[in-house]
Amino acid sequence: MDKPTLLLVATLALAACGPREDPQAAAAAQARAEAQAAEEMARAFEAEYAKGNWQLARAHGDILFSKHPGSAAAARIEAPYREARAKAERAREEQRLAALWTYQTQPLPRGQQVTASLYAKERVDVDGSGPRPVQLIFRDHPEWGRSSYLVLEAGDFDCYGGCKVKVSVDGAAPKRMDASRPRTDQAIAMFVEDERALWRLAKAAQTVAIEFPVEAGGTRTAVFEVGGLDPARMPAAWNRGRSTPP
Repeated sequence: MDKPTLLLVATLALAACGPREDPQAAAAAQARAEAQAAEEMARAFEAEYAKGNWQLARAHGDILFSKHPGSAAAARIEAPYREARAKAERAREEQRLAALWTYQTQPLPRGQQVTASLYAKERVDVDGSGPRPVQLIFRDHPEWGRSSYLVLEAGDFDCYGGCKVKVSVDGAAPKRMDASRPRTDQAIAMFVEDERALWRLAKAAQTVAIEFPVEAGGTRTAVFEVGGLDPARMPAAWNRGRSTPP
């Protein structure tokens, strides 16, 4: 055996005879590393929790409880984490509801038209042609005053001579309200005559269901998730209980 080979064999033999890693020490080191990582996640959670940033706080908490559920850090933040998670879910739902509304301002010769509108939660089949969107609009017009009305994309309302609609708030017993379908081809619209009452209901409710008669026969119901309405986006008179003067 030549000299280089002898040296290699000797080196390998010495390495084999060296001290082996203690399994208990390795496990302890791993536990310390995991505890440190969990603590860092907990501190990140607590920082966002203190700022009231519920979405980020929840995200940090989610990671901690996913990766280190049995850690001391997880136990320490368990109660505030539950709170942050609930508030994050509530905030997300509030954002979703607010995004359902559309607010528009249109300049007109004698002022400006302001509208707040949203679509029904589910599409409605009005005439057998298939489910279509139903829109609820609150309008403030400088000449025509305030109004509230439904708009269809197909079919028609059976309300040309006036009719009654049933309005239910948050699943409560419905109230009958006067309605009318103007004779116009500009839009398939039906006015709910007491716009002030309907506006008050929308401001205080989570859902408003409106049952209306249709030309195809019978009635249909459109349910609107109104809980995200921002009343301040409409002129102040809407929230003072007075009609906008023409």
